[in-house]
Amino acid sequence: MPSQRALRLLDHRWSIMADQFSLRVYSYLDRMQPQYAAFVGTITQGDLPTEGMASLYIEVAPGNEVFRLVDIAVKSTEAKPGAQIVEREFGMIDVRNDLHRRIKPVIASVQIITNIDPYQAQLLNRFRRGSMLVPGETMLVLECAPAAYINYACNEAEKGANIKILHVSSVGRFGRMWLSGSEAEILTARNAAVKALEELEGRPER
Repeated sequence: MPSQRALRLLDHRWSIMADQFSLRVYSYLDRMQPQYAAFVGTITQGDLPTEGMASLYIEVAPGNEVFRLVDIAVKSTEAKPGAQIVEREFGMIDVRNDLHRRIKPVIASVQIITNIDPYQAQLLNRFRRGSMLVPGETMLVLECAPAAYINYACNEAEKGANIKILHVSSVGRFGRMWLSGSEAEILTARNAAVKALEELEGRPER
């Protein structure tokens, strides 16, 4: 769990390095919600999260820069690495503040599907890593870019509504989350997630 002092130190170190990479996402989760923390625990290869921990997600380009950032984070602070992911274009770390250099998130799509059919529920359950999707529930699919912001959107959605987290994908060009619950709760979750993303400041992506 990064302390405020640790975050200030990381901000300073990374501002010095900022001309060497493109900061795409700098997203601070002040308090991980129970389901979100549990979901991350099923996919992380690093330090396991628990409810109430703080988490800092950073996405950069080129992706290989994440190795140096993780090295700085673990040597300069008491933060523990939860993720270190590098793919073709971008790299993302979670080392469990806003910076003007980060990219402002853009919502790519929002879909609400009511009264999920049993066959569709079965198909989707084969790909999820979180809760089971039950026939008859309402489902929210939200996509955003850059991808790592989806973690913030999901955590804020859980703060605001009684929903289930089915799956979260935060690597690549777009981030995506699947949530389910009653229609009323899913509408509340959508509004919370959209509001959270729209309120984040940053520069437009070139």
